Amino acid sequence: MAGHSNYVPQSAAAKWLESRLPVISLVRGSFVDFPTPKNLNYWWTFGGILFFMLISQIITGIVLVMHYTPSTAAAFDSVEHIMRDVNFGWLLRYMHSNGASLFFIAVYIHIFRGLYYGSYKAPREISWILGVVIFLIMMGTAFMGYVLPWGQMSFWGATVITNLFSAIPVVGEAVRTWLWGGFAVDNPTLNRFFSLHYLLPFMIFGVVLLHVWAFHTTGNNNPTGVQPKSNQDTLPFHPYYTIKDLFAIVVFMILFAYFVFYVPNYMGHPDNYIEANPLVTPAHIVPEWYFLPFYAILRAVPDKLGGVLAMFGAIAVLFILPWLDTSKVRSGVYRPLFKQFFWIFAINALALGYLGAMPAEGIYVILSRICTVYYFAHFLVILPLLGFLEKPLPIPASISDAVLASGAGKPAAAVAAPQSK
Repeated sequence: MAGHSNYVPQSAAAKWLESRLPVISLVRGSFVDFPTPKNLNYWWTFGGILFFMLISQIITGIVLVMHYTPSTAAAFDSVEHIMRDVNFGWLLRYMHSNGASLFFIAVYIHIFRGLYYGSYKAPREISWILGVVIFLIMMGTAFMGYVLPWGQMSFWGATVITNLFSAIPVVGEAVRTWLWGGFAVDNPTLNRFFSLHYLLPFMIFGVVLLHVWAFHTTGNNNPTGVQPKSNQDTLPFHPYYTIKDLFAIVVFMILFAYFVFYVPNYMGHPDNYIEANPLVTPAHIVPEWYFLPFYAILRAVPDKLGGVLAMFGAIAVLFILPWLDTSKVRSGVYRPLFKQFFWIFAINALALGYLGAMPAEGIYVILSRICTVYYFAHFLVILPLLGFLEKPLPIPASISDAVLASGAGKPAAAVAAPQSK
């Protein structure tokens, strides 16, 4: 269902370019004339929001690099120099640091939308897998970026996380030594993380292009999960969805601006305004909030290697999700049992985030283990069984039927008999 452009060059220069490099028709086919399901709701605007946030992070990061010094002796002071002496340095730094958090807020919403509406199901498996790859690279980029201010939480967070690699049999110690660039977290470590933190966003941008290409090939999913069957089911991407996405981006920018201008340190940690000191350990070492669910899973397993495997397994399971969900119905709208388990899973994920911020002791450890077991059970047990046990609601014959039925105040599920896809 790749978009076909109706672009016809008019000027001699445009005809010359189109015959040699049809970039204009490519752009029009992908972002102007591309046929898009006409029932997409605002949950589908987070793709555009994420692209906006990625560009914002790359631009602010490039400018910050001009004033940052990747040295353990000067990194902390260079960040203070950016905040105090560089023109609008405080704005760039707060946009970049808060932008990371807003980036993850948007990506988690984007992922949960995909989980609810079955965007990982055939024929969109590759698009989903590329999305998980983006998420994984984002996590690595964010972790390395958090180390760069060289505050207490930066240093000790790097120490704790890199030490986890030593649990890997045979190669673990070598990997940790390579990450450190020596035998402790020090200047070579900071230089490695700085280099990778600068490089990885451009890798994310490249995978994002593949991600967009993949879903432009198969077409967008939509709230009904029904494939468009005619031109009546679709609208051109421009102006309908460009305006809708632009409105959503503006609303998101208001939230972004609120954090940047009013509570810029709300999602940070006060210990990171203390320069790194290898001789003083913080009372409670925690990663950034967007890593907390995975940190809770790591600590829930009493064995070090087991915890590492569980933490990485929590992400790895997303790669095989298209084959774990055995239901032939895509959208959670028509799956009553799945809908209930989905919201239990969402609450469980929030609980893991809370538990990751708590001390690894007492009831918090017990609850972390319960939530960890449920996290994996959702993907490995519940979803495979639901495909056989659940009786889905009737699916509309087309997107247009669903839209018209909803507009008339009737349940869209009653329009037609069930279909497999």
